[in-house]
Amino acid sequence: MQNEYKRILVPVDGSKLAEAALQKACEVAQRNNARIDVLSVLNTTSFGFSYGAIDGSTITQMVDDELAYLKKITERASQKTGVKDIHYHARFGSPRNVITYDFTHDYQIDLIMMGATGKSTAERILVGSVASFVNSHAPCDVMIVRTNLDNEPIK
Repeated sequence: MQNEYKRILVPVDGSKLAEAALQKACEVAQRNNARIDVLSVLNTTSFGFSYGAIDGSTITQMVDDELAYLKKITERASQKTGVKDIHYHARFGSPRNVITYDFTHDYQIDLIMMGATGKSTAERILVGSVASFVNSHAPCDVMIVRTNLDNEPIK
């Protein structure tokens, strides 16, 4: 039996692998007539948020910058692939929990496609990668992307 995916989540963090995951998700969406939700999670478990070191205007600027980035990559993916059912979202919280539990539940996600590693080397060393956590705990299928569309490794 072949799986059909209707709701694909692509968490992004500005890394090359995250953007490769979005391109691959577009291919899967085309084959399955699926919707893509691109998600950026602004990590409130980081030092600045935890200890109130970030003021309101800085948070507003962070959100504006993130939304501009999300708009740019979703428009580029749509133009490049022809996929029109792409939506972008920004949320606050722990990336592990938002991706694995909250967003997946709220949007009835049946496939998560994400890069094997993100931008945060320090967090990966200290507590393990978000991708590893999602892969182990998500209630749906997870595809970990390590290569670009030509199957060349991304570093």
